[in-house]
Amino acid sequence: MTVRVRGIYTTALTRLLLDEGFEVAQASPPIRRRFEDDEVDLSARPAAVAVETTRDRQGVGIVGDGDAVQRVRDACTSVAVDALSWTDPAGRGTVADGVVTETLGSGAVVDCGPFEGFLPYDATDGYVDDGDVLRVQVTDPTPPWEGDRPELTTDLVVHGGLVELSRGRSGVSADVRDERATELVRTTDLLSATVPDGWGVRWQRAATDADVGALGDALAAAVERAETLDEAAGGADDARADEAPAPVAEGEATAWVWFGRESRFALDEVRRDVETTMYGHHRVKAATRSASTAVDFVEGVCEDPGGDSFPFAAVSEGFGPREGDRISLGHGKPEGRLLVLGRGTVTELDPEAGTLTVERSMTGGGTYDALGVPRESGDTAVTKLKEGRWWYPTVYRDEDGVSKGTYVNVCTPVELFPDVARYVDLHVDVVRHADGTVERVDDDELDEAVDAGYVPEALAKKARDVATAVERALE
Repeated sequence: MTVRVRGIYTTALTRLLLDEGFEVAQASPPIRRRFEDDEVDLSARPAAVAVETTRDRQGVGIVGDGDAVQRVRDACTSVAVDALSWTDPAGRGTVADGVVTETLGSGAVVDCGPFEGFLPYDATDGYVDDGDVLRVQVTDPTPPWEGDRPELTTDLVVHGGLVELSRGRSGVSADVRDERATELVRTTDLLSATVPDGWGVRWQRAATDADVGALGDALAAAVERAETLDEAAGGADDARADEAPAPVAEGEATAWVWFGRESRFALDEVRRDVETTMYGHHRVKAATRSASTAVDFVEGVCEDPGGDSFPFAAVSEGFGPREGDRISLGHGKPEGRLLVLGRGTVTELDPEAGTLTVERSMTGGGTYDALGVPRESGDTAVTKLKEGRWWYPTVYRDEDGVSKGTYVNVCTPVELFPDVARYVDLHVDVVRHADGTVERVDDDELDEAVDAGYVPEALAKKARDVATAVERALE
């Protein structure tokens, strides 16, 4: 099984996947240099699976052949107990007859049956209005924690690392310039695969490093997929209004893996076997793009960056969070969703200890979960967070400063990024009521998440152990 890897986790995942028996293809020059002593074939050739870092750098998307995707997914989630994964019902390349349910400023919301998608107006030739039935294809899936709809197009496209076929394009072209583009276009005539009528060819940048055999294999695989789509879906004008919304053709298997804090440090260890790696390499890179550049600089100029602990003070001073900043609580859920529990002000910060306090003003209405007391206008929520801790407490107070109770959330290790504290909620929690009574809640929700396959048993056991320790400490 051959895999293509891109993004901030590439070196670590390349090492991990090679050790798991995968072949890695279309490697970048730095990756080829780092693994030259392994004497493995990292050349540009077709890959059964593509692994790419998500836009927010929190994890990876895995797209390709079903069995291979599952094996890569298993390898990625094996790195540490807080690596979580989900299957995407809107896999890349999925074709559906969809119904437009809403038109927005830049595009339309389309009901595709099992999922909703977003169709940019510039991804369709015709006018789009509410109630229209369109044949659409998923071109850009999105991780569940981003909360965005997958992007759609009315053109049928076959994606590939070396070549892309599209019904919205004609002829042969290349995503490179000058003589390299000319050479790829001319080479196409020498390949045995025959492109179906109505499909255009677009060679990708990685194709410039591939030999003729690899180009031929890539084009043949893309042609086979295009023929399958033609048979199952036909053209973009063939939408069946009487059956919409409904899938028409299955796309590539698509899965998402979110790396928690322990996973990032585990990937550091894997990477360290290959290349100079500072402590907290992936944790820092996941925070911001500017921090990612700083990591590259440090590792580029220091033969041994040293350190045996995460340099939170330096990271906080350089990139945040700092006292006075406003940050949100990125409350991930085991089924993949991300809830933002409001934004608050950092009122206290201890960089050396990796701790901070966030204060939020609450609006009135309802009651506080598990505490059972009214949520009133003028209340404040004071949350104390520590980098790497498996729990955090929030004290709710009324406008006079009188405590209404404390809610301790059990979660994956907290990461204090510049503008958000990130973690995944593990359901089971501990509360301390205003009268001092301590209560453990939501064990049943954790059990249900385990049964549903959202929380691995090892992670559930850790959550229960943490909740027991917190409960004892509060009694």
